[in-house]
Amino acid sequence: MQTDIDPRTLIGRKAFDREGAKIGTVDEVYLDDATGEPEWAAVRTGLFSRDVFVPLEPSEVVGDALRVPYDRSLIKDAPDFGVGRHLSPEQELQLYHHYGLDVTG
Repeated sequence: MQTDIDPRTLIGRKAFDREGAKIGTVDEVYLDDATGEPEWAAVRTGLFSRDVFVPLEPSEVVGDALRVPYDRSLIKDAPDFGVGRHLSPEQELQLYHHYGLDVTG
C-alpha cells in the first residue's frame, strides 16, 4: 500500500478484484495497532450489503479505485466480523490466513 495516501481518502472509493470486477465500495479503513498504518479496508459489497475485509498490502490505489489482487470468490468468502469495531489479534490472524499472507509481515 502506498503509505503516503491518507486512509480517509480511501473511504468511498470503488474496490475491484484482480480481474477488474467490482467488489464494492470502501466503507472503513482499519489501522495497525502497533504502527498506525492502514492495514485493512472494509468493503461494502452489493450482495446483502455485507462488508468484507481486504488487506491494503498488497492492494494498490489505481486512479480513483482500490485494486485488490485477489479473486472475487476469495474476497467474498473472507471471515465476517462486522464493522465499526476493533479487529482483535485473533480476527486479524484469521484474515491473514484467509488471504495467505505472512503473519510476521
